Amino acid sequence: MRSKVLKSCLAFAIALAASLGPVEFAHAQAAKGPSGLPLPRFVTLKSKRVNLRIGPGTDYAVSWMYLKSGLPVEIIQEYDNWRRIRDADGTEGWVNQSLLSGQRAAIAAPWMKTKGKGVFVNLRREAQPSASIIAKLEPGVMLTIGECNGDWCRAETDGATGWVAQSEIWGAYPGEAFK
Repeated sequence: MRSKVLKSCLAFAIALAASLGPVEFAHAQAAKGPSGLPLPRFVTLKSKRVNLRIGPGTDYAVSWMYLKSGLPVEIIQEYDNWRRIRDADGTEGWVNQSLLSGQRAAIAAPWMKTKGKGVFVNLRREAQPSASIIAKLEPGVMLTIGECNGDWCRAETDGATGWVAQSEIWGAYPGEAFK
């Protein structure tokens, strides 16, 4: 009985935190979680099979299973060894921190997937809008990111390496710079 009450209280707390999500995002990179790392932040899935759970623990049901390592996700909350994540489609749930990696990746303009054919994200030779185009990426293509300068990210996909506008990817915040 006690475990049911605790799970109900935890579920209520999680629902309350979820309703505060937009407020939390407004403080992007300003807040720190219990780990001492910024919230929210982008990471990648370390394992090829990752269970997304409805709560922070193995007693909670699996709502989704990811089958691709290296997929970028956003950590939006921390609880003990569990991280509440959000993927590029907006799906949220809990994952054990051991299944996450600090490596960075991104998805090319996932919000443009439904715009039809002929819509691309340009991978450029240099970090400037006038630089030559190395590749035209379809929305939804996964990229490995090496660094971002706040406007551009150095990215690689299928052997092509170049620069992509930071505003055209999901996996780095606007204005975020890192190496």
